[in-house]
Amino acid sequence: MKSTTLVIMAAGMGSRFGGGIKQLEPMGPNGEIIMDYSIYDAIEAGFNKVVFVTRKDLLETFKEVIGNRIEKVIPVEYVFQEIEDVPAGFTAPADRTKPWGTGQAILACKGTVKDPFLVINADDYYGKTAFKLIHDYLVADRPATGKYDFCMAGFILGNTLSDNGAVTRGICVVNDKEQLVGVDETGGIVKTATGAQAEKNGAIVDVDPQSHVSMNMWGFTADFLDELEEGFKDFLSGLKEGDIKSEYLLPSIVDQLIKSNKADVAVLETKDKWFGVTYKEDKPVVVESIKKLIEAGDYPEKLYN
Repeated sequence: MKSTTLVIMAAGMGSRFGGGIKQLEPMGPNGEIIMDYSIYDAIEAGFNKVVFVTRKDLLETFKEVIGNRIEKVIPVEYVFQEIEDVPAGFTAPADRTKPWGTGQAILACKGTVKDPFLVINADDYYGKTAFKLIHDYLVADRPATGKYDFCMAGFILGNTLSDNGAVTRGICVVNDKEQLVGVDETGGIVKTATGAQAEKNGAIVDVDPQSHVSMNMWGFTADFLDELEEGFKDFLSGLKEGDIKSEYLLPSIVDQLIKSNKADVAVLETKDKWFGVTYKEDKPVVVESIKKLIEAGDYPEKLYN
């Protein structure tokens, strides 16, 4: 069977979480963080290696909190996402304060990741189903089509909303073959008594809570890294002078590949409930949710023990 890699994006600081390193906040009964549960689910699904995308200044803290434990149960590697890490011929603006987005984060894996791989956020809990679905998709044999063959976990919007404020979600347009047609990045989505609403063009509109959404859980083949490398150059070339905030983002990159007929992306539906720490007020909800999963027998009280 093919080897597969789990790539965890963990370079962000999480300003809406109060300035702390939200990816490293303890959530489980023995100080486990959300990544612990994702890695546990990935190992159970059949993934063979973990690659953490972090920052050099976070590395020692990162190893202390999770890396040194995880490398005892699965091979671990680290790659770094830094603002100044741009292709030859480009220079990062001196006043830019954040790295270049999720596309750059995954590009940092080039040379390290050589197998089909799953991408997840460090601070999101995805549930077991999606890990198994994506792993099995990545290792399956399918006829060559001349296009990239990717997949994504399609979460149900209503299962991904926060009780503590608005969220941004990539609402998916899916065809009758269960393939992604496009991603409508929608901000300001809030839970309501009847479902969900968002603000669009200054008006409040209803959003179908049964819509599929992307939670940045993607299954890619290793050749995607070459595509990201070339695309990053195009992205940087297209920036206007003085633009210090634009980001090179996976949903936009995938959307462009679909629209140019260079990629097929299978949407693998999962009805598992997502939870994460978008806001500091979300932490008690996450702690209680993990407690219930342990009580239900989904996880042992001590992971990897």
